[in-house]
Amino acid sequence: MYDITLRQLKDRHAKSICSLLPYWITPNIITFIAFIFGLLSCLTAALTAPTSKSWPLIFWLSNRALDGLDGSLARERRLASQLGGFLDLLGDFVIYSLLPIAVAHGVDADVYGLSAVDWRAVAMVEASFHINNFVLFYIAAVAAKRDRKELTSVTMRPALIEGFESGMIFTAMLVWPGYITLLCWGMSAAVAVGVVQRVSYLVPVLKRLD
Repeated sequence: MYDITLRQLKDRHAKSICSLLPYWITPNIITFIAFIFGLLSCLTAALTAPTSKSWPLIFWLSNRALDGLDGSLARERRLASQLGGFLDLLGDFVIYSLLPIAVAHGVDADVYGLSAVDWRAVAMVEASFHINNFVLFYIAAVAAKRDRKELTSVTMRPALIEGFESGMIFTAMLVWPGYITLLCWGMSAAVAVGVVQRVSYLVPVLKRLD
């Protein structure tokens, strides 16, 4: 919902950080390090939540900070590439898919064999991701034919839930892992609203293209 505005604001404030980085540190290196931090967040959440929330949260926030920096660095140095955009999105999608499962596993593992998680909620949020991603990338394919210019490597049609809002919900999962079921149900509903918003935009566009 706020990604376009926040991305422009982030780029303005990231310029000073980008200027301090040695030239051998490329956007793809930052993307890879961010991905490793994301995996560490998922791993520690699966093994320790909810008994220890510090490390999963630290790794996750590090992932988010670096994920915001790689694109800014690429644009600042005019090194933006299709490969870089692909790797960035691939890393995001892997971590976004694993994190709810990791937190839920950590909560379940901490309650003496009794299930504290409604895994239907986790399954529903994962399903909502897949549906949303299909719609999102169909929009990106249509937009590519129309030669739209975006700061991101693919067109991200605004909706109720975007990167910023997803990041906030994932952060809440790590801070309050005991509420993972409620957060998954809530996120599923919000993503469903976003899917409806994007489909409502896409259908008239496709009719005009036919």
